[in-house]
Amino acid sequence: MPTKIEDERVMLREAELGGLGSRIGTYVKLSGPGWLQSAITLGGGSLASSLFLGVLAGYSLLWLQPVAIVLGVIMLCAISHVTLSTGQSPFKAINEDINPVLGWGWAIATILANVVWCLPQFSLGTAAATQNLFPALNNTWGKVLVCVLLLVTAIAAVLAYDRGAKGAKAFDRILKLMVALIVFAFVGVVVKMGASGKLPWSEIAAGFIPDPSLFSEPSAKYDEALAATGEFSEFWRSQIVTMQKDVMISAAATAVGINMTFFMPFVLLRRRWGREHRGLAKFDLWTALLIPYIVATSCVVIAAGSQFNVKPQSAYVDYQERTLEGNLEKGYDGLVNARLSLELGPEAYEKLAPVQKKELKENLSDADKDMAAMLVKRDAFNLAKSLKNLTGEVFSHWIFGIGVLGMALSTIIILMTINGHVICEVIGVPHKGKPFILGALLAGLGVLGPFVWSDAAFWLAIPTSVFGFTLIPVAYLSFFLLMNSKKVLGRERPTGGFRLIWNTGMLFALAIMGTAAVYVAWNKKWGDVAFGKYALIIYGVLLVIGHFHLKTSRLEKKVAAMDNRVRRQGGGGGSRKSSDGGGRRDREDRERQGGGNRGRRSGDRGRSGGGRRRRDDKSSGSESE
Repeated sequence: MPTKIEDERVMLREAELGGLGSRIGTYVKLSGPGWLQSAITLGGGSLASSLFLGVLAGYSLLWLQPVAIVLGVIMLCAISHVTLSTGQSPFKAINEDINPVLGWGWAIATILANVVWCLPQFSLGTAAATQNLFPALNNTWGKVLVCVLLLVTAIAAVLAYDRGAKGAKAFDRILKLMVALIVFAFVGVVVKMGASGKLPWSEIAAGFIPDPSLFSEPSAKYDEALAATGEFSEFWRSQIVTMQKDVMISAAATAVGINMTFFMPFVLLRRRWGREHRGLAKFDLWTALLIPYIVATSCVVIAAGSQFNVKPQSAYVDYQERTLEGNLEKGYDGLVNARLSLELGPEAYEKLAPVQKKELKENLSDADKDMAAMLVKRDAFNLAKSLKNLTGEVFSHWIFGIGVLGMALSTIIILMTINGHVICEVIGVPHKGKPFILGALLAGLGVLGPFVWSDAAFWLAIPTSVFGFTLIPVAYLSFFLLMNSKKVLGRERPTGGFRLIWNTGMLFALAIMGTAAVYVAWNKKWGDVAFGKYALIIYGVLLVIGHFHLKTSRLEKKVAAMDNRVRRQGGGGGSRKSSDGGGRRDREDRERQGGGNRGRRSGDRGRSGGGRRRRDDKSSGSESE
């Protein structure tokens, strides 16, 4: 009776013969890994980046995340090609053929990312449930209940994944449903807004056209507000450009995280996919990952841009009385303090008493206050509240809240699943059973997020993000090298025009996303410590050490192999002569003689076949004696 994987291979072969329509239909039916990648990237980080893109630039940066995810998909396709062509663990391939420091750094950074980024996902999911969906639970015990439900749901999904083929199918369905829920929730909000006639569709369409000038210039929408700030317009201009640059680079660097690069090969190997599945894997990434990500993030940018961009009143509970939203006060004060420090000088401003600072803030011009209110970061719940009058409570709280909760829960499930794979790979055991479950539960410690994240974020988020960003360009470079390695891929290495296309895409992705990741890591600080710079330099030194260690190990293996070959060549009766006290020169003579005998045997085999081979073997033995 044919197995499931054999049935898949038959379906794929038939689809290849049936034409494009048949192939697409089969690919859609068998898709899966792309949906899992979509579930992880559609998390709290994507939501936060999309929100701030809309706050800062309105619809002008709608093009950014689609470009970033396209570059990420190119690299994930390369990872899939290498994995399915070799059928081997890329962790082992990188350690043995590229650099062991990279392989182990890749694994350690992935574990850190899984555990640390689970904390804010539980916080986000709990906030969505207690603030948007069930306000009655907005207390300590209510949050505990929500956290327990999130963790139990995630564990149930991981257990289903670990059961094998049937469990994996159920796991796929759960994640597909959650991704669909996220997308439909955000699309529903935008459709409702559009139906009210409040969205400028032509301006939105123009936002998908790349505009790199925003990397160095503020959005044109700020011109009037900047002019109103007079002599301090250059300060605010600099603030806008810095924020735009940071959020653009962060969005590019985080579209495909370090843990996604680790997860992709092992989810393919677990399904026992092979060379026949390479087209399916690439199709899956270009559809199940790319489309949901672009649709969901674009909808969040559109909603945020329509409500917050160049709208200072959106930061206030009461604009006339200048009463800020509670969660925006800290960010607003930071911008205002920077503006007043410029005017008075940093040292003079710091010496002022709190009462004096408060008076200065109150007497600040309305234009400066408005600029600070425009630029302060909002969160998903500020957006939900702002949409209430426009879309009604059902869409602003329930539909939007369900979308945010789905984002958090799907990411928690995938982070736990990835961690199970990493732990099993690191300790060298099969990716199933107790080790896999225990690895997943390690990431489940994120359940403490709502209670510890605000205090732990400083100590955990900075080093984790630096390690992750540092490894992204190096991981991309590793897979670029593997894609071009004849030793690793053999006949499966792309050739001709296909190789040129692959290399062009990968180099472009490496240049853009690698540069973005290095920039973010380099500028990360841990308090006053330039942690990112030190981490990059130290890791660079370790990579050099790892490179030479690998070369030395290879050389030692070659020397050992040559030594064994020489010993085999000097075998036979000559060993007795050596034991009787023959000198070094006699041994070297015998080894040369043995080599010559084998050379003659090889030539004789080429001329006279198997019978002659046996006679020559006997004669060579007597000659060596």
